[in-house]
Amino acid sequence: MDTETAAHHGHQDRLSTLAIGAIGVVFGDIGTSPLYSLKESFIGHHPLAVDRAHIFGVLSLIFWTMVLVVTLKYVVIILRADNKGEGGSLALLALIARKLGETRWTPWITILGVIATALFYGDAIITPAISVLSAVEGLATVEAQMAELVLPISIVILIALFAIQSRGTASVGKLFGPIMLAYFAVLAVLGVIGIAGNPEILWALDPRYAVHFFALDPLLAFLALGSVVLAVTGAEALYADMGHFGRKAIMVSWLYIAFPCLMLNYLGQSALLLSHPEAVQNPFFMMAPEWARLPLVILATMATVIASQAVISGAFSVTQQAVQLGFLPRLRILHTSAKAAGQIYVPLANWLLLVMVILLVLGFKSSSNLAAAYGIAVTGTMFITACMLGVLTFAVWKWPPVLAGIVTGGFLLIDGAYFASNVTKIPDGGWFPLLVAAVVFVLLTTWATGRKLVRARLHEGAVPIELFIKSAGHSVQRVPGTAVFLASTDDIPPALLHNLKHNKVLHERIVILTVAIEQIPHVTPEARSEVKSLGEGFYRTILHYGFMDEVDIPAALRALGDAVGEAFKPMETSYFLARQTLIPSARPGMALWREKLFAWMVRNAESAMEFFKLPTNRVVELGSQVEI
Repeated sequence: MDTETAAHHGHQDRLSTLAIGAIGVVFGDIGTSPLYSLKESFIGHHPLAVDRAHIFGVLSLIFWTMVLVVTLKYVVIILRADNKGEGGSLALLALIARKLGETRWTPWITILGVIATALFYGDAIITPAISVLSAVEGLATVEAQMAELVLPISIVILIALFAIQSRGTASVGKLFGPIMLAYFAVLAVLGVIGIAGNPEILWALDPRYAVHFFALDPLLAFLALGSVVLAVTGAEALYADMGHFGRKAIMVSWLYIAFPCLMLNYLGQSALLLSHPEAVQNPFFMMAPEWARLPLVILATMATVIASQAVISGAFSVTQQAVQLGFLPRLRILHTSAKAAGQIYVPLANWLLLVMVILLVLGFKSSSNLAAAYGIAVTGTMFITACMLGVLTFAVWKWPPVLAGIVTGGFLLIDGAYFASNVTKIPDGGWFPLLVAAVVFVLLTTWATGRKLVRARLHEGAVPIELFIKSAGHSVQRVPGTAVFLASTDDIPPALLHNLKHNKVLHERIVILTVAIEQIPHVTPEARSEVKSLGEGFYRTILHYGFMDEVDIPAALRALGDAVGEAFKPMETSYFLARQTLIPSARPGMALWREKLFAWMVRNAESAMEFFKLPTNRVVELGSQVEI
């Protein structure tokens, strides 16, 4: 395991333990792809003839996509781009921003990272819906009349899945690894049995069959890419979940367990189609003998629930990162485990996801219909990751320009082709994740821009700290105790000015406090705080947190000890917060409708008191109006 990751988790887990854990969490999404991806290539919105040339062509494309996109791009290259052990679009964005600083490319890189994050939410809604539906649809292969039960059973499973999120996944998580190991073993066994019945299918691994497919029918082959890419949905999870397991564990899990088992299953399904083209309606379940189909449906359903759980947990994690990095307002974030900092629950995200997932299931009704909506968000994210990889190789890692150009250009070509193929599915359902991503993008950028505008407006009429201390330090009556004023800039906080204006007093000790979120996942306790004495009992304090850290102001202040004169006494410390009422105006900055949206987001944000863990009986809020 990576030393840095081991240090972060505080213990040296054996590589095998981490690899099994990764199988349960990281590979759920890509592991359930055999349920629908091969089938959709033949009976989806662009059907193919179920004959030798097309079967060999599609299978060859699936194999080489896994080799080039998952193995080479993600496992070999992208997993090296860790931000202090963490991965994912926002972590990659923070890594590049930290390494490059402010350049003319920074705004464009930021936009790419935000788009990738917005697309992730579109993917997070579709994954649970298509995964659970495709598994429960296996009931129709057991008994045709059970097809009517697919929708209600799927909805019940999904509601139950989202309902248990608030309890945390620590206890359930222990079962994930063994269940997914059993599932992958079954994939391999079914595949081997299928291959034994038609061994010539192994020739399909030759890339010439993929080339022949394009030569035979270029347009259909291009359109088929939109279904073939479903075989690698979940590849982004390898990178996003790196912080939990480390690069080495994910590499081992993919190369020695997930990849071989998946390919054996695809080979087995393809071998079945060579002999029995009519099995194309559901080749995954038709591979199994009749007596084994019901147990296979149950196992596949468990695997899809686990895959959905991983995506939901990922949505919580991305939401927390977005809040910390200033792209979303403060939201209620609950920690469901005293031991694992990464196990969180975001109620708003959870229930919004559930509503959207249920609407998807009711609207699209089958995994085949949903497959049209699936893929565009995934391929869009992959294409953006390839763009950011180009920035990494050229500017951060400083590879030789020729090598960086070949690698980046190659992945942009591959990911661009898959994305372009999925664009053709927009009228059939691909519009849905794009609509979700567009809404999320507007929310993320509106909040980030609005925060900058508010800071600029507050700075316009602000009083420098040194000038204030000189004029008010001696002339104003001082009262016992400590007052902590939260500030976003180096100016005097509005709450301090309002307190002085209304109460005509200052506390003996005044701490002007800023919470700074750094472009790294975690900040060590030693680097948490910096304190500067300004004289006259005033102290300037900055608390540094990583974008994956939990912010707890009282705990951080207690840890300061006598660095600010004397230790903090909870019952003698008051926290003063400014609550701004925003007034949208025609001033330059944002469109009026976005200003109104930002004002609405501010009104509905989690209170700073709860977000920063401030004691409710020691908080004073002072309001003011700000025109934006």
